[in-house]
Amino acid sequence: MRISARTQYALGAMLALAEADGPVHAEWIAGSQDIPRRFCDNILLQLRRAGLIHSQRGPDGGYWLARPAKEIALADVIRVTEGVEQATRPFPKAAAPLAAIWAQLRDHEDALLGEITLGDIVSPARTDPRHAGR
Repeated sequence: MRISARTQYALGAMLALAEADGPVHAEWIAGSQDIPRRFCDNILLQLRRAGLIHSQRGPDGGYWLARPAKEIALADVIRVTEGVEQATRPFPKAAAPLAAIWAQLRDHEDALLGEITLGDIVSPARTDPRHAGR
């Protein structure tokens, strides 16, 4: 899986919002995550149109998450910025079984990214049962 710079910036912006106590300005998000300001504005617009964040203009305004961080999966953000991955073209002859393997790989990626929420990442007490006892 390749993650574009846009998606990396979007995830950073969403995590910054998840840590914020209230609305924050785009300038703060861009600065705290080292996102070029114009790029940040475009990403925030895309996330707002997708319903992942809300915004309000004015000195008391800013951006905030549309749902609690524990209800927004990484997959939600990635789908907004990357879109839904289309099936690969059919593989010819001996390589034909690869199509099923690629589909299975995509399913595993989607499942993992759908399980991890912004709240899991920003919570200092994150407990991952897969890592218990290490």
